[in-house]
Amino acid sequence: MSVKDFIEKDYYAALGVPKNADADAIKKAYRKLAVEFHPDKNKGDAAAEERFKEISEAHSVLSDPARRAEYD
Repeated sequence: MSVKDFIEKDYYAALGVPKNADADAIKKAYRKLAVEFHPDKNKGDAAAEERFKEISEAHSVLSDPARRAEYD
């Protein structure tokens, strides 16, 4: 992922957590949103599927300490 991709996205806002959120808060927010927007729960809803992808990407970056440090 390029630096440009990181700059253009606000992963904290995507998960609804503050920038100083700990790993548990990030995990909890991700799980809550993932259940809500999961494609299996929203069949045929392209917007929900796109939101799920955003949530998953945000979690992927913020849950990895090295990637989170690079993002921050």
